[in-house]
Amino acid sequence: MSGSWESSIRQEGRVLAERHLFRSLTPTADAALTHVIRGGRRLLNFSSNNYLGLSAHPELQAALERAGAHGVGGVASRLIIGHSHELDELEREIARFKGTEAALLFSNGYMANLGLLTALLKPADAVFSDQYNHASIVDGIRLSGAKSYRYRHLNLDHLETLLKRAEAKGIKRKLIVTDSVFSMDGDVAPLRELVWLKKKYDAALVLDEAHAAGVFGPHGEGMAHHLGVADEIDLHMGTFSKAFGVYGAYVAGRKTWIQYLVNRCRPLIYTTALPPVIVAAIRASLRLVQSGHTLRQALHERSAWFRQQLMEAGLSINGSTTQIVPWVVGGSERALKLSQALAEQGVLAVAIRPPTVPEGASRLRFSLMATHTQADLIRAVEAVRKACRGKEAGG
Repeated sequence: MSGSWESSIRQEGRVLAERHLFRSLTPTADAALTHVIRGGRRLLNFSSNNYLGLSAHPELQAALERAGAHGVGGVASRLIIGHSHELDELEREIARFKGTEAALLFSNGYMANLGLLTALLKPADAVFSDQYNHASIVDGIRLSGAKSYRYRHLNLDHLETLLKRAEAKGIKRKLIVTDSVFSMDGDVAPLRELVWLKKKYDAALVLDEAHAAGVFGPHGEGMAHHLGVADEIDLHMGTFSKAFGVYGAYVAGRKTWIQYLVNRCRPLIYTTALPPVIVAAIRASLRLVQSGHTLRQALHERSAWFRQQLMEAGLSINGSTTQIVPWVVGGSERALKLSQALAEQGVLAVAIRPPTVPEGASRLRFSLMATHTQADLIRAVEAVRKACRGKEAGG
């Protein structure tokens, strides 16, 4: 073993621990349910993205069992082995769901963002990204080699300044990319205004609907449909691992753009296809989501009540208007202590720390589910208030 590598890795681990940024993997049972088992303890679950509670739905289980006869592995890249008629039909269903000409299935949201950005962008292009966009967007931009302009969170004036700067440099191809619902803040991108800027500066607009798909829109299509601007989005990305309760992701848009990705998107070209059992479960979930009006309504009502309770307690929720409710507490050590204080009361709300969030903005992130009961929410709020009163709050 290389002594220099071993020494440097140990030292970096010590530095992370000293800064309260060291992370470990934790075995957890029943992560899809409202209560999980961790370390032999039963905890009320506020750390899952299973927003509609569909992951354990019996129809998804039945779809998995039926599809098992076709094998459990994807076995090869789609461009090598081809794909099933069921996968072909799923992509048609996704396109109808999103109101686009075509759609393309990906293994997960990270690969979808990485793939579409590196396929579309070239070094001569300019890309404009909200500073709080997901890491997959950040990494896709880095790998693309395009000229990167990072605008301040939700700041349209700053974005327009950067667009003007790129135009002054003679850059012709410009692309704006943003989350619709931001995963660590629970706030929403100003999509109508972004569409206006897109048109004004002849840019393309790519939207990551990972935390909005299934939750917003008349039939769960996402925030762009909720706000009535879906037709103005060039590419829609979304995942099936959150509100849909399964796994995988999609990109939807015009047929020419999707066909271009088939030919240029490396994470699609060089990745084994999703297994038939997952494809079948996605199709079942897509049907449940489109008819899930009662679940969406329940989620919105529970989220609004929970946000109001935290604000009335004088806590910062960072402008959240969705099912993602951050309690911003400041330092990493304080966030860890508060998370532990909640766990001791039977509530799981994991501490989110840098680099996932900015320095000094560590938080406890509450992810609500439609299957949480009012009693669950009351219990969580009482635990938060008790933690605030206790010495764990750090004064």
